[in-house]
Amino acid sequence: MSHIVDFNKVSTVGLESSPVVEALAGLRANEARYFMNKYKHEFMVVSASESQETLDYVNRILKDRDIEFAAKPLETSRFQVENIKFAYVFYEDGLEVNVMYTVDDPKKRAVGFKLSEGMEIPKELEGKFKFARQKSKLAGTIRGSFFVIKGEY
Repeated sequence: MSHIVDFNKVSTVGLESSPVVEALAGLRANEARYFMNKYKHEFMVVSASESQETLDYVNRILKDRDIEFAAKPLETSRFQVENIKFAYVFYEDGLEVNVMYTVDDPKKRAVGFKLSEGMEIPKELEGKFKFARQKSKLAGTIRGSFFVIKGEY
């Protein structure tokens, strides 16, 4: 079942099994606020069990970097705003993976990783990426990193 993420009243619906449920819900709400403020787009998520196509897409891109997460995916989101395709996966351990794929500019394509406050860096990313910190009213301290996508997806 899909639902629109409310960033005014942070909800943990769909993320209850996460050990960092409040921080992950804040991270998800932070994304919803960003898309509403920047693009006037409502951020909608779907249960991972109902979105295998999105999971396959994100995993295919990650596999080219030999990254495969052991954590269980809880929710996904996939949409296009202007000329950019976005895909998101929210994992049970508090990780968010996002793909930004500009349709007409191969130089503006990347995969981002965001870590919910209170979670450890996943072993799949340890030593491979440096994480910058960002403060968020909704999510506390977010640690993030990214890599540029090479190739077509």
